[in-house]
Amino acid sequence: MDIPAITPPDAEFHRAAVARHAELAVPLGGLGRLAELGCWLAAAQGACPPLPPARPRVVVVAADHGIAAAGVSRHPGSATLGQVQSVREHTAPVSVLAPVSGASIRVLDVGLDHDSPDPHHVRRGSGRIDREDALTAEETEQAFAAGRAVVDEEVDAGADLLIPASLGVGATTAASTLVSALSGAEPVAVIGRGSGIDDQGWMRKAAAVRDALRRAKPHVRDPLALLRTAGGTDLAALTGILVQAAVRRTPVLVDGLVVGAAAMIADDLSPGARAWWLAAQRSPEPAMALALTHLSLTPVLDLDLRTGDGTGAVAVLPLLQMAARVLAETATLADLA
Repeated sequence: MDIPAITPPDAEFHRAAVARHAELAVPLGGLGRLAELGCWLAAAQGACPPLPPARPRVVVVAADHGIAAAGVSRHPGSATLGQVQSVREHTAPVSVLAPVSGASIRVLDVGLDHDSPDPHHVRRGSGRIDREDALTAEETEQAFAAGRAVVDEEVDAGADLLIPASLGVGATTAASTLVSALSGAEPVAVIGRGSGIDDQGWMRKAAAVRDALRRAKPHVRDPLALLRTAGGTDLAALTGILVQAAVRRTPVLVDGLVVGAAAMIADDLSPGARAWWLAAQRSPEPAMALALTHLSLTPVLDLDLRTGDGTGAVAVLPLLQMAARVLAETATLADLA
């Protein structure tokens, strides 16, 4: 697989942003994390001061999972299609908030269980990972390539920041399995409440992850084989998005457990890619905490959101826009002299 080496964000412009913050007419260090966000954006854009993100793009990757048949979610597997329709009809949380933050949304259907018009659609649903592989090797590569292709399409069309997101009943079960495999954590340590499952659902989910993990463990050193065995089309496509965004020097807001699991895979496939990612918000899902620790990413906010549709990242966007403007427009000590 041909993945170019990752060029890191521009350290020179990061230093310039740090120096500029030191010149502002505010207490030294007084802007705290807001200053850090501005410096991160300056390095990613290769400009000081940076520009507020003008064309942020949410890419909601949708797919069905065979593991939903194990009763791991509060929703039946057939519910994913309705959730996607809610995004398209602007009634889902992410599509309600995106216009407020100036973001637009694209739905990428790589694996919904229906006849799809999406040219990037790979297959109808994935295998039940506690009993069989999620995908074939060819489907894994196809979904990964689809994610990379979508990044090229969006960046070429002018996107200056990407928010990968996920919709799929059963997706957090696959994601928890991947996090468990890569972190070494036991299944019971990675299982959260996901869609809002009760205690019985939690036990079914833990058993599903336990059984899927047995099948996944032999492949922990082979990222694509791990996606094939215990992932799904959405996780493979999200991995491709995260890798290619770094290749294209485009900043990414990481939000939600499914994206977090894909980020762990992408980090293995493409060392250095994580420098282009910013963790939007802390999730109450225990597997997401493990993923962020593994990636050394510190969340911007703690909103206690479990949704994977990008809502948390969209909520963080205004802070990035503020961080850019405060760096560019705040008076310096010299201005006031």
